[in-house]
Amino acid sequence: MSLLTTGIGLAKKTKRKFKKVIEGNKPVYLSKVRRLERVQTDEKVCAMTFDDGPMNKPCSNDINGAPLTLSLLQSLEKYKARGTFDIVGDTSNNYPDVAGEHGSASWGGVKFDHYPDINEDKLGGAVHCPELVARILSGGHQITNHTYSHVLFGKKPLVYGKRTYLQNVDEVVDDLQKLHDLLKEKFNYEMKFSRPPHYVDKIEGGFTSYDAYEKMGYQYMAASYDGAGWLPCATYEEEVKATYEHIAKLLAEDPNALCGQIIFQKDGYNMARRTPIADGLPQQLEILNQYGYKVVTVEELCEYSPFTDIGKKDEIYEAALKLVEKGYVIVYRDNKIKPEMPLIMGELAMMLCGNEGFAIRFEALKKNPAGFFGNVKIKHPYSGAIKAAADKGYLPLQGKKFNMEAKVNAQTFNNACEKAFGRNAAVKGNVIDHKTAIIALAKLI
Repeated sequence: MSLLTTGIGLAKKTKRKFKKVIEGNKPVYLSKVRRLERVQTDEKVCAMTFDDGPMNKPCSNDINGAPLTLSLLQSLEKYKARGTFDIVGDTSNNYPDVAGEHGSASWGGVKFDHYPDINEDKLGGAVHCPELVARILSGGHQITNHTYSHVLFGKKPLVYGKRTYLQNVDEVVDDLQKLHDLLKEKFNYEMKFSRPPHYVDKIEGGFTSYDAYEKMGYQYMAASYDGAGWLPCATYEEEVKATYEHIAKLLAEDPNALCGQIIFQKDGYNMARRTPIADGLPQQLEILNQYGYKVVTVEELCEYSPFTDIGKKDEIYEAALKLVEKGYVIVYRDNKIKPEMPLIMGELAMMLCGNEGFAIRFEALKKNPAGFFGNVKIKHPYSGAIKAAADKGYLPLQGKKFNMEAKVNAQTFNNACEKAFGRNAAVKGNVIDHKTAIIALAKLI
């Protein structure tokens, strides 16, 4: 195992160890755009996503001379599985650039990523591989938007200090839109999900990938399990083993461990310029098959439940699903409902005016990132909804001050619903939780 692989492994273990602590101290907001990592289901079903393709270059071990993407498709279809391909458009316009250090995170270029490799860009991406895009779709697989040019949304100094990044939210949206339009015009296919390059969410000017995805009408596709095909090891054989040995161990310990999970895979070279996933994927699928798993697209996985913490058996499920389908903002960015959480004033504003609030905040943030609505910073995810709710008289203001963190009582909730829907929600209690609010709102609409 290489020193780089060892270092990455230790970093991942440390992150997992302190994940709960980190997440516990990090605020999570209600959002129309939700980060999908896994869904709540007891059924043996999971999804596999393949980043950075399509790639027309043969696998590094030259499996029947087939391009990597085609090899992956053939493996999936042999096991009656469907995958989600998170594709790029074209990286050939990202020059000038030079190759990075072999085996490093920036091996594919100092300033940019290139697929399948620097100076071989025309062998990768939707623009240069339309036959592979068509082949993905004809096989019943899903395609998602990994951006047209695979340029970072913002800075990531620790790993990619020399990388070029997009300068503002308009550039991010334009890059996403370019690939979206290509798929729509050439293949009559409309993408619904996206994953930002290298999971970089921050965008200059106080924006994030959530703002860009809201503009595009996308959901944020993440992953809960790493298929390990991107990691370099000392040998190709070790890299292949890394793709399936952990899955085998995990399911041996708990056969239900991958229920509802989204697995991250690579449709391209790893840092050692090899494609272990070509040989590893059949092994993964065989193991999953032995344990009775069905491998579906991310969109199909969401049919089992679109939420991370509640499923079809939960009392609140139908009400929550109804509101989401109607466009109401009732789910946190981490895709959780958190039914027992006390409802606070800022969240009530989002539930009542989330969609309208997004447009208000987006435009205000472009004009003045350091500005305020009353005492609320425009940068705050709830700022636009708070302004909309205050302007409509849904929520009380004390002068120009809004107590965003105040817990919502029955009187405040009922009065707001009376003004918003013309009917009283008739809920009771000193403190309203999210479950109560969601059930009440579902009845009102």
